[in-house]
Amino acid sequence: MSEIQNYTLNFGPQHPAAHGVLRLILELDGETIVRADPHIGLLHRGTEKLTESKPFNQNIGYMDRLDYVSMMCNEHAYVMAIENLLELEIPVRAKFIRTMFDEITRILNHLMWIGTHGLDLGAMTLFLYAFREREHLLDVYEAVSGARMHATYYRPGGVYRDLPAHMPQVKETRWTKGKDLTRLNAWRQGSMLDFLDEFVNDFPHRVDEYETLLTNNRIWKQRTVGIGVVSPERALQLGFSGPMLRGSGIAWDLRKKQPYAAYDKVKFSVPIGKNGDCYDRYLVRMEEMRQSNEIIRQCISWLRDNPGPVISGDHKVTPPSREAMKDDMESLIHHFKLFTEGYSVPAGETYAAVEHPKGEFGCYMVSDGANKPFRTHLRTAGFVHLSSMDEMVKGHMLADVVAVIGTQDIVFGEVDR
Repeated sequence: MSEIQNYTLNFGPQHPAAHGVLRLILELDGETIVRADPHIGLLHRGTEKLTESKPFNQNIGYMDRLDYVSMMCNEHAYVMAIENLLELEIPVRAKFIRTMFDEITRILNHLMWIGTHGLDLGAMTLFLYAFREREHLLDVYEAVSGARMHATYYRPGGVYRDLPAHMPQVKETRWTKGKDLTRLNAWRQGSMLDFLDEFVNDFPHRVDEYETLLTNNRIWKQRTVGIGVVSPERALQLGFSGPMLRGSGIAWDLRKKQPYAAYDKVKFSVPIGKNGDCYDRYLVRMEEMRQSNEIIRQCISWLRDNPGPVISGDHKVTPPSREAMKDDMESLIHHFKLFTEGYSVPAGETYAAVEHPKGEFGCYMVSDGANKPFRTHLRTAGFVHLSSMDEMVKGHMLADVVAVIGTQDIVFGEVDR
């Protein structure tokens, strides 16, 4: 009598390749996937509901914690929705700063993705390389906002403050001294823009290193070529966006199709794939990092030449400067009112979307004229992409499930919002 070969297997929620608290129930025939049933809700944060109980300006921090690898891009959609309802115009310099930090965030996201995706499929070295570059950009986050991850830097009306004129130095410790300390501080002798200049000149060589390790590596290609194929028509039907859609050959990018911030003032290309498999999506994201690097370079050049305000002067919505607050009674009152009860937003509804590193991230907001949202609904790419898991892995082997989870670039903060 032959042995029964059908299994039902729990993949996660604690599995290191699940990229969060994904519980995936797999029905197997031997090692071939018959059905994949993703179970979500194990992280559930209730972010949308929480935003309805706090003033508009106190909800920005919740956005950072959605996709906690793409913090400022989440903030961008939320503050754009508020600005739409307020009909608030933001300074041009703030638009360029937002554009630059959106692209810094895109590189941060893709570095985390390539590091963990490579690790899932057996490429240990890349994880260490990617985190080396992430450290530089997280230092930029920290210098501008005080936090390495949850920045709360974008505000309705612009950004919290202008770029620092001095990049913080690495302090001497037991582990960093002498030549190591000199090397770590080599880029930090000037302003943040000088530091970023050094980064954008160095980064293309780093991407070349990643590609040398992976692009023509026969093991990498065996694990990704022809895996998780999605046709262009099916990608549209499934609601894909971002690299998942562009990997299938559809040139859709909100930065080009519906420009926001300063994207209509910078030049860049939108990479697309041909075959819609994991390998093409890998190539798309690698090229996106190069394009983001060029956008940052253009923003640095513009920001050097164009000083100016970085937040709206409407003190009913934006706080006065610290100096004004301590010197002028009216400014003190505005500051107190803003940070205790916030501001009322005209009744209405709006939808603001950004080209998030993972796809389209949208914020649908309804205001009833009060100082807090009546309803906030977030359109996140990870939730949509995860819904295609069954279709993408059916007929593949168990090991290919890991490749598909990696290529979807899922973060559960935004799935279980």
